[in-house]
Amino acid sequence: MRIERAHSRHSESQLFDLVADVERYPQFLPWVISVRITRRDDRTVWVTMVMGTRLLRRQFSTIATLERPHRIDITSHDPMFERFEQRWTFTPAAEGGTDIEYYTDFRFRSALLQTLIGGSFAERAPAMMQAFKRRARQLYG
Repeated sequence: MRIERAHSRHSESQLFDLVADVERYPQFLPWVISVRITRRDDRTVWVTMVMGTRLLRRQFSTIATLERPHRIDITSHDPMFERFEQRWTFTPAAEGGTDIEYYTDFRFRSALLQTLIGGSFAERAPAMMQAFKRRARQLYG
């Protein structure tokens, strides 16, 4: 489990839209190779994603529940994972802007995958937060 917190001068709605726009992840998250939305309704998005590096690539599916503009919960029932949870929350800050919290908790079913990838997934939480903050500056100034 890992929790990253940050503050952004951007609005909750802008940050929510940025995180919810999974189809654009390959443009700014280097370990995301491809994303395909397989189904969408008002509050839920089903996604198939390929993540990896030059040496190792894995495809898996996630389900995101959208509570605009405050929260996005992401789960996976993909057989690759024993547990997979991510949560983004966006809270108006008293001093203006938005406080962001990114929670991630996952475990691979395979001990080998957990050893090879598990640590790097958890270590990417700060990089994820920074990548999204950079992207917000690019898109919203």
